[in-house]
This record gives sequence, structure tokens and C-alpha cells, in this order.
Amino acid sequence: MTVDLAKVARDQKLKYFLISYTDLVGTQRAKLVPAAAIGAMQKEGAAFAGFATWLDMTPADPDTFAMPDPASLTVLPWNRDIGWLAADLWMGGKPVEASPRRMLKRQIERAADAGWRMKSGVECEYFLISPDGSAIADGRDTQSKPCYDQVALMRRFPVIRAICDAMLELGWRPYQNDHEDANGQFEMNWTYADALVTADRHAFFKYMVKTLAEDHGMRATFMPKPFANLTGNGCHAHVSLWDAAGRKNLFLDPKDEMGIAKVGYQFLAGVLNAAEALCAFFNPTVNSFKRLNASTTLSGATWSPNAITYSGNNRTHMVRIPDKGRFEFRLMDGAANPYLLQAGLLAAGLDGIANKRDPGKRLDINMYTDGHALKGIRRLPGNLLDAIRLFEKNAVVNAAFGADVVKSYVKLKMAEWRDFTAHLSSWERDKTLDC
Repeated sequence: MTVDLAKVARDQKLKYFLISYTDLVGTQRAKLVPAAAIGAMQKEGAAFAGFATWLDMTPADPDTFAMPDPASLTVLPWNRDIGWLAADLWMGGKPVEASPRRMLKRQIERAADAGWRMKSGVECEYFLISPDGSAIADGRDTQSKPCYDQVALMRRFPVIRAICDAMLELGWRPYQNDHEDANGQFEMNWTYADALVTADRHAFFKYMVKTLAEDHGMRATFMPKPFANLTGNGCHAHVSLWDAAGRKNLFLDPKDEMGIAKVGYQFLAGVLNAAEALCAFFNPTVNSFKRLNASTTLSGATWSPNAITYSGNNRTHMVRIPDKGRFEFRLMDGAANPYLLQAGLLAAGLDGIANKRDPGKRLDINMYTDGHALKGIRRLPGNLLDAIRLFEKNAVVNAAFGADVVKSYVKLKMAEWRDFTAHLSSWERDKTLDC
């Protein structure tokens, strides 16, 4: 049954809609549409010039049309006159395949064909910083181990409460808020859902946190490594695969030592197999690689992976099994595109199941202290360029998303890399002016 957004607007007294999509580099784009025009927009879509955003298009291409998904409607808790809508991009009467929400929906369709649906939750870490971005917003937050600091958490209660109250109002079922491992860093957790719902909520969460932080005189950043000496922003994903009805967790096997079924281990093996290439999705910026393989931070640990390994309830590995029937993937960072994060996991997991891949034995060691002594362990890429090249050549990625989509993503990320290499840093001048 199709939801009539014009009727929703009348019933809920909405005056405007934000028709929003996330482009390939993770930037959210939108048009603000008065409620009187939403009926036409629902039928025809909101028109955008694709080249004006980070999509692989040219100025000669026709308009792309953002078709709002009524199921994603989110009324802004801080401004109930406005409804936010995630949208799917169309051009020339066809879906834009190289658009993140479409890329995720294709993987969801593949899983549905096999009778499966992925459920997931994300842990979005962020910093509250000064408006100019130069320092954390709380000058009294100086402990070397500030994680879970009650006083520092409650000094930021007004903005934390505003965000959590909003999630409660939206029905996301948030269940905890905490001060994270870095000074000025926070995390808020809400209940898992189907992968597309989680991706839409993830996208909205980033917008909401930034907006409410500004309302409180601060700036919020999900940048992977905004401060060299502090722990970076991760975006851990908790994942399980369910039957078509969403009632049975197919990863759960109470008889297994870790509570994981064979299909779960195969899914895990698929992600491990494609991990180097998936860094292009999960760690998509130059700055991302300052979080991975980082030097020890002020707190004593980076909390980020340095190799492609999995373990039980052990946070020093790329993948943790925190409980029966689910995995925690710890590779992703705060810059990860909400849709490509989910799409990459599902695509690789489906490949693992299809090919009955084996993840090998888990490692129950401290990777931060003992990992260097391991032989034959695959290491993560050292920079964005390496990740892009691995992504471009990866057979799993190309099979799942198609060569044209992969080419589009690589084109944009390579342009980003070239822009970075053209930049002259103060470090370079300090080290080489006297050569």
C-alpha cells in the first residue's frame, strides 16, 4: 500500500519536507519542499544536477530525480514542522546504480532472493569540538583515560539529552550514552534493525547530531582521526542474518562454542576475504588511515584494528564475537558512508556463504602487544591509495556491484587522492626546506 505523503502532511501538520540523498563520498544532499508540493514530488521526484554533487556524472547529463521513500519519513524532533525523507536516485527512467542507497538495496535484494535479511546496528562515535574545529569543546576534559567519565559526560548533558530524547521520540529505542575513550568523544547506541532502516537512521543521526551540537554552541565531527594523540572515531557494526520473516537469527547456534552457526562463520569469512578492498568503503578518506595502524594514543590503546583477524570477546581484533549469534565489525570509521558500510558487509558476507568460505581459527591474543609476532597475518592497507587499488581489482566487489559502479567510485576517490597529494603540508616544509 502506497503512503500518500500529502495526506501525511495534513494529518501531522507538516509544513516542509527535506528530500535527502547521500552521495558517493557520504555528503548528504537535500531539497526543502513545501508540503503543498510534496504530492508532485512523490510522483516525479525532486530534480538535482548530478554533476553538482559527488556522483560520477557530467554537466551534460540530464537531471537526476530523488524519489522519496515514505517508509523513511522522520519528523525532526527539534522542528516538528519538517519531515526528512531518504530518497532513491533515478535518471532517464532508471535507477542510478552508482548511488549508495541503490547499491545497498541491490545487496538486500540478493539476500532476499535466498530467503535472508540482514539486521544490523551501528556505534557512531563523534567528538564535540569548538566551532572552529581547533580543540575539543570541553576544556576541563583532560583525563588520560576519560572513557565513561561520569562528570565529563554530565557536563555535556544538555546536548546528549537533546539527541537521546530525539531518538526516543523517533522510536529508535536508544539504550545507552557514554563518554568514549578520547577526550571530548561520545557514543550513543540504539537498537538494531533491518540494514536499510539502520542505514537511513545512521544518515539521519549524523545530520541530527551536527545540528543539535550547533544549537548548543558546539560542532560535532565524525572525522576518523581529528586529533593525533587521541583515539579516533570508529563506527562499529553489529551484524546478524535472519530468515525472510525476520524471526529466526540464522547466525545463532547455541551448540557452538561461540554461539555461531556455520552460515555465520561463512559470512564472516566472506568479509575477512574482502577486507583489504572493503577499506575503500569502510575507511574512505585520507584521514581514515591515521586511525588504522595508529601509534598508541593518550589513553594507551587505539581501539582500532591493525590486521585482518577475528576473536571472541576481544576488542583488539578487526572482528569481535561479543555474544551468541552476532559479530561486531570494528574496521569502519566515522567517515564511512552509511549505505556503503552496510552494502559492503552484506555483499562480502553473501559471497562467503555462496562459496562456503572458512574464516580459519580465531585468535585469542592481544593483537596490540602480540600481533607483531604472528606470521602470515594479512595486514590492512596503509593508505587510501592502496585501498582504492585493491577495491578496483577485487573480484567480489566487482561481481557484487558491477564494473561500472566500481569504476565510478574509484574515479571519485582517485580524484580525492590526487587532491590530497597536490597539497603541501607544513610537515613537508619543516622536514625538507633545508634539503
